[in-house]
Amino acid sequence: MTERRPFDVLNAALNNTVVIGLKGGVAFRGTMAAYDVHMNIVLDKAEMLVNDEVKKGMGTVLLRGDSVIYISPS
Repeated sequence: MTERRPFDVLNAALNNTVVIGLKGGVAFRGTMAAYDVHMNIVLDKAEMLVNDEVKKGMGTVLLRGDSVIYISPS
């Protein structure tokens, strides 16, 4: 089994749909367009999720890295 680093997982998620959970219980689903070393993330076609249901379409959003709790493939 090969060792995978966090940036390997983030690189694999680029241009794929992900769900990102934030502090405060908010989650976003969208296509991961970019990220940086601080784990700031750009999502395209983003939707705000509440209780796993779409609450609001957001378009393109920038999520601040220090508020990210998890990133999951969707």
